[in-house]
Parts: sequence; structure tokens; C-alpha cells
Amino acid sequence: MFINHLNEKCQFAVLLMVLVCSISPLLAAQKPNVIIIFTDDQGSIDMNIYGSTDLVTPNMDQLAREGIRFTQFYATGPVCVPSRVGLMTGRMPQHGGLYGSVPLGSQVFISQEMKKAGYATAHIGKWHLAHGKNALPNDKGFDDSFGHHDGCIDNYSHYFYWNGPNRHDLWRNGQEVFYNGEFFPDLMVKEASDFMEKNKDKPFFLYFAMNAPHYPYQGTPKWLQHYSDLKYPRNLYAAFISTMDERIGQLLKKLEDLGLRKNTIVIFQSDQGHSTEDRAHGGGGSSGPYRGCKFTLYEGGLRVPAIISWPGHLPQNQVRSQMATGSDWYPTILELCKLPAAKHRIDGKSLLPILTDAEAPSAHESLYWRQNNDWAVRQGKWKLIVSDKKTELYDIPNDLGEANNLATGHPEVVTELKNLGKDYREQSILYK
Repeated sequence: MFINHLNEKCQFAVLLMVLVCSISPLLAAQKPNVIIIFTDDQGSIDMNIYGSTDLVTPNMDQLAREGIRFTQFYATGPVCVPSRVGLMTGRMPQHGGLYGSVPLGSQVFISQEMKKAGYATAHIGKWHLAHGKNALPNDKGFDDSFGHHDGCIDNYSHYFYWNGPNRHDLWRNGQEVFYNGEFFPDLMVKEASDFMEKNKDKPFFLYFAMNAPHYPYQGTPKWLQHYSDLKYPRNLYAAFISTMDERIGQLLKKLEDLGLRKNTIVIFQSDQGHSTEDRAHGGGGSSGPYRGCKFTLYEGGLRVPAIISWPGHLPQNQVRSQMATGSDWYPTILELCKLPAAKHRIDGKSLLPILTDAEAPSAHESLYWRQNNDWAVRQGKWKLIVSDKKTELYDIPNDLGEANNLATGHPEVVTELKNLGKDYREQSILYK
């Protein structure tokens, strides 16, 4: 009887070992999840860890401490649509066929790459890219989509307000849905939580595109009360920032609760600088030492907070000062997930070399931006901004506020950068 009992134990141990050995390769082969948190109209320094002293942002700050924070990260455009084009396509907006806020042409989105690789994919939040046939989230590689198609909504009625007539703008997989009176950021967290729960046993790609702190500023009563002593309109903006931060915390807590944090790459970026539009009460956000805001080609319109975090795989609580841009996430994601590089031509460069080595050079020798008829180019320390009214040249490392126009004193640099800008524009005509 003792021998039989021992044999039973041995048989169980062998069976357990076989089971572990058969499962282990599957676990090792599990690709990492990816979450992109894309905030809207968040100022260049509007986070404690970026220098703000009057905001409560513990969850965004913790994400930075768990990863790598960039201090010279640029949006691909100073307004919503071009910035999202750069993120989704890995291309400069101009190479994606975009001049200002116009419909996006036929492009390969990062979501399509991820779906092709076997990822479950979801868009939750703001879209504000191409519209119409073959141009909405479900056409661009997203299995699931919940959110609004246009630029902004009221967070309770879910109506799009612009020039009128006002119209309802909340959709699930192309079908209009109604959640009257329910707070949109809360709906986003619920949808994201359900998606992660549903796909916890397979790799997923989640694009969590927030409509905050974009106007209308609709912070919750708790945060409105907290910031009641701040000067208007900073008080309203701050309340929405902390409301947003709280929801980001809820999203990350769900990830932790599911046991998925260590196998999930989390990327965070604002789409461009803060707004000073009338609808945004004339301001509220901050660009800190930088000049400008949304719609401008100055640093305050383009330089944004950006973070990547993957505990156990990437360095933590580190800073990178190399020049990088929103189109770089596309190839970075593919490389981190050990997926094939894009087969078509993109502008983004993988950030993996600088993620793993603080001394590695920037992947970009130069960057180019366009906003309507104005354009700018950055190469080395120099930045040239050209409009119908004037030509401006700034030594960025020594003049963060772009206060000292050096164009007349350095004509040779102006000529060189104008030629570089011309090259970018000519490339955009031929780009395929």
C-alpha cells in the first residue's frame, strides 16, 4: 500500500512537471499588452513631475516613476488631428496626406499592425481622425470602439458643440449609443476595464484617448472644491486635470488587479500644448518656461509630457532628454513586442536605443512641423519658424522661451534650415 501510494505521488509529480513544461513556453511566448493613454490639450508642464506646483497628479507621476520620462518630446502637430495622425501612422502628418485638420488618406495604422499580429484591439475615447466610409476605428484595425468621432463632447450629454447645430456624438462600433447624464471619463474606464477583463488571457492593444483636459472643463465637484482658491481659469482646468488623473489611476489599478501590469507596456502622451481658446475660458493650462500654446509652432504648442513604462523590462524612474516625437511610438511598439518592422515607409524611429541607454543619441537629426501656411524645423540646437509675417530663429537649449530672434545675426543658418524645410515639403508630395 505504501509503495502504491508513493507511486501515485510520483505519477502526480511527473504529470505536474509535464504540465508545467508544456505551459511554460506558452507563457514565455506571451506578447506584452500595450496601452496608449493619450491626453488632450494638456500643457507642457501640467503634471507635478514635470514641474507643476499647484496640481494633484499622483497617478501620472507614479507612472513616470515606474518608467522613463521624456523632457524633449514633441507632438507631430500643434493641434489634435495632426498629432493623432503621427501617433497612429508613424508618419509626419504631411507624409500622411494631411495639411492642417483635413481628412486622413489611406494609411496603415498601428492598430492594424497589432491586429494582424494576433492582438485584441480597442479604441476607447476620442477619435478625431478620418471620417466616413473605411475611415472609422473599426475600419482601422480596432475590434472594439467606444467613444466620440469628433473633436470634443460635453461629458454628460455627449453632444458635440461647435458651430451648430449641436449633435449627439457617442458610438459603439459604429452604432450610436446613449448614456445621458453619465460622466464620459467614467464610461471610458468601465469600457476599458471590461475590455481588459475579457482579453486578460491574450495580448491586447488599447488606445485610451481621453477628452481631458480639453474643454469643456468639467472636473468633478470634489476637485472643483479642492481648487476653489486657485485663480480662474486655472481652477477649472486644474480640477479637470486631477479628475483625469484619478481615472488614469483607476485604469492602472484594474490592470494591477488583473495581474497584468508587469506584462503591459504603458505609453502616455499629451496630443499638444494647452488651449487658450474662448471655449477653454481663454486658458488655464501652463507651458511653464516655454512660449506658446496649442495652434502655435512655439515650444509650448509642441513640447509635451511623454512617458513609457514597462516594469521589469525597461528602466524605471529615469529621464531622457533626447529629441523624440509622437510618430516614434509606432516602431517602438513593434520592436518592444518583437513584431516585424513596418513594411511601408514611416518617419518614426524606434526609441529602444535611448530607452536602454541614457547616453544614446537622438534618433532624429531634424524634425518638421506645419500648421496651415506656417512651418517650423528643428535641427540640433536651432529652430526656425517661418510664417507670412516673419522668419524666426531660436537657439532652443539657451532660449527655452523663444524670446531672442537670432535670424538676422545668422543668415547662413536660416538659409540652411529653409532648404531643409523645402526638402521636407518636396518629400511629402512624393511620399508613398
